[in-house]
Amino acid sequence: MNKKFLSLLLLAFPMLSFAQELTMDEIIEAKFKPFADAVSFVVFYPVSIVGIDVPIVVIILLLGALFFTLYFKFANIRLLGVAIKATNGKYDDIDHNSKDDISEEDVAGSDGDEVIQIKGVVGEVTHFQALTAALSATVGLGNIAGVAVAIAIGGPGATVWMILAGFLGMSTKLVEATLGVKYREVGPDGKIYGGPMYYLKKGLKEKNLGGLGKVLAGLYAVFVIGGSFGGGNMFQSNQAAAQFKQLFNLESGFVFGIIMAILVGIVIIGGIKRIGRVTEKIVPFMAIMFVGASLIILVMNLNIIPDAMVQIWNGAFKQTSVVGGLIGVMIVGFQRAAFSNEAGVGSASIAHAAVKTKFPASEGIVASIGPFVDTVIICTMTALVIVVTNLKSNLFTYGNLDAKSNVLLNATNQPINGVDLTSVAFDSAIPNFSILLTIAVILFAFSTMLSWSYYGIQGWTYLFGKSKIADITYKALFLVFVVIGASSTLGSVIEFSDAMIFAMVFPNIIGLLLLAPKVKSELSRYLKAIGHKTQN
Repeated sequence: MNKKFLSLLLLAFPMLSFAQELTMDEIIEAKFKPFADAVSFVVFYPVSIVGIDVPIVVIILLLGALFFTLYFKFANIRLLGVAIKATNGKYDDIDHNSKDDISEEDVAGSDGDEVIQIKGVVGEVTHFQALTAALSATVGLGNIAGVAVAIAIGGPGATVWMILAGFLGMSTKLVEATLGVKYREVGPDGKIYGGPMYYLKKGLKEKNLGGLGKVLAGLYAVFVIGGSFGGGNMFQSNQAAAQFKQLFNLESGFVFGIIMAILVGIVIIGGIKRIGRVTEKIVPFMAIMFVGASLIILVMNLNIIPDAMVQIWNGAFKQTSVVGGLIGVMIVGFQRAAFSNEAGVGSASIAHAAVKTKFPASEGIVASIGPFVDTVIICTMTALVIVVTNLKSNLFTYGNLDAKSNVLLNATNQPINGVDLTSVAFDSAIPNFSILLTIAVILFAFSTMLSWSYYGIQGWTYLFGKSKIADITYKALFLVFVVIGASSTLGSVIEFSDAMIFAMVFPNIIGLLLLAPKVKSELSRYLKAIGHKTQN
């Protein structure tokens, strides 16, 4: 017995020594990295175009967006006015009144689906609250850090292609959100359960593809849970803590993580209703603050803007020496937009499914505003600030990056990341102006965590049941990961979760393509309804 015990001690000794030499972060990183690298390689598997590695998932997103734009005859542009009116409540009487003058024939639908409830309306949030909840998940660090790096890599011309991709993404969001409402489920307590898990399972069953639908729905649920803990939580908490520590010159992010977890917990305990009430206040505030700060910089440099616009236009359509020439610039712009607005990922349809409406297409039209705000407005503002301040102060040279895609400053050759590059741009215009950027980053991270907690719990309850225990278990785990993210540097875990987010594209895009005719039917029905209302 003693010999066996001694043998176990001898075996454990190297492990104990190893643990003493490495921190817990480093141990997790070492064990998890091979698995994370493998998953990331599969999800972001690249193909080479003009010497640039482009992930296949980005190509799928862009081709899907182009297809939906053509299939729906540019509804993203044609119906932008309708989308704004619907968001502002213009058509709420049609959505909510049980006694409107719409005939059953107008709304029955040719496919025989009983999806529009003329005698009542279900839902938990307004159109505006659903939109802000979805926007809070996409408007974030990608708009600040990602865009800055994209412009540094692809040059000013990437801005044009980023905007174009944003417009195309509006069509995909329209399809996702319409399906999210169409196939949602209502619990006994009135809670809404919706998103790709439900339209994949129920929608594909209608097409006699029930087996495929169940498999895709299950995969999606797993992916959305993984993404919610990592990219939607730990990464956000980590970056917000980094900005907070830099602002107050602190060493540890643990206390910040505890505070953030408490604030997040207070909100998510109330479900989508409370999340919607919070995001409808935070999202407009942080968007206005960031856009306003950007406009101040642009107004201060009005004389430079014409030259900046020339750089942007020429860079988009003329051969350049930056990253693979014209095609390379196009790819960089498209890729950044795809990663920023997440159109095609399907996550936003989970938030939009909770809206109070009888007409699924009404929320699809509202959802199309998301990529417009995220990419066409906010990402463009970041790009303009970078281009204008670089013209004025010669901060960096386009295409001059190190091996880790950090931008090298001209004055010091110091490598900096995307957030820091935007901070330098802000400070070059007004000293210490980047404090507004720090506040924006923290708010962006906070609001992103709120929405992703809701996305994750929808996947969780789909897999483990719609019980109180399942609800509490997920939320407790989510708050623990907030603290871990703020106080750790688990690079591989976060890389894995990013891969999980974009793995959601593969099952989702299959469902969107197969169910597009259903969306066309719903869209026609809703437009007929508001046209009928307008004429009378």
